[in-house]
Order: sequence, then structure tokens, then C-alpha cells
Amino acid sequence: MERWHLRPEVADRGLEIMQEMDDLVGPPAHADPGWSGHAQFFRSHDASNEFLMIYPWRSIEDHLQLRESEEPLLANFYGEYCSASREISYYDELAVEVDHDDHGH
Repeated sequence: MERWHLRPEVADRGLEIMQEMDDLVGPPAHADPGWSGHAQFFRSHDASNEFLMIYPWRSIEDHLQLRESEEPLLANFYGEYCSASREISYYDELAVEVDHDDHGH
């Protein structure tokens, strides 16, 4: 999961700016053997300049290599639009059973 902090004065252009970021790093990520699926993007209700980008990856080790190669591509982007560099955290998916057919809905 990536957390992005846009500068408040450009936050209203969040969709456009996050698309620009994805256009920078998306093609190389999709070509990487560790790529495992498309990202989803979310804007915070509490802080309109904060965005989450969530995506699967085959392994942390594979992602760490890609992540390092992305930083030079993002240098100008950070300077133009962001109040801080992206924060990246790793999570494991839990196999919680959410298909409750016996509840009548």
C-alpha cells in the first residue's frame, strides 16, 4: 500500500495528478515479473490531499527492487506535486470468509 501526500494547493486535481503518476511508473511496473495486478486509488475523506494506492505484488523482495528503480522517475513529480515522498507499507491478506449465503441476503 502506498500513501501519497499532495500539496494542499493541488489536492483538488488529485485524479489528474495520480493519473500522471501512474503513467510514469505503471508501464515499467506492468512489465516487471513481480507485477500481480492493477492498483486501486482512494482519496481520504478526512484529508483531501491524502491518497492511497493499493495493489498486489508477488513478493516484498520483488517490489523492493522495482520501488528503488521508480524513485528517479518520481523525483520531479514529488517536487511539483507532493508535500512528502510516498510512504510504502506491506500487508498480508487474511482469508476471512465473507460469503455468508446462509444469512438470507
